[in-house]
Amino acid sequence: MPHIEIQCFSGRTEEQKKKCAERIADVVAETLGCKMSSVSVAITDVPEEEWKEKVWDKHIALELDNLYKKPGYTCE
Repeated sequence: MPHIEIQCFSGRTEEQKKKCAERIADVVAETLGCKMSSVSVAITDVPEEEWKEKVWDKHIALELDNLYKKPGYTCE
C-alpha cells in the first residue's frame, strides 16, 4: 500500500518516468505516513489518439466521484 498508476501520452523518456515515479513515491510516503518501500508506481504510455477510449472512458469518466484532482478538460 499504496499503488499509484499513471497513464500519460507517449513520448517521455525512461529517465523522466523514473524521476517522476521516485518523486511521486516520496510525496505519497511522506503525506500518507508510510514507508517508501510500501509505495509502488506504474507508468503506462497511451497514444494520444487512444486517450479517450483507453483512459477517459474507462478510468476518468467512471471515477469522477473518486477523483481528488479532476482534469481541466473533457473528452465529450
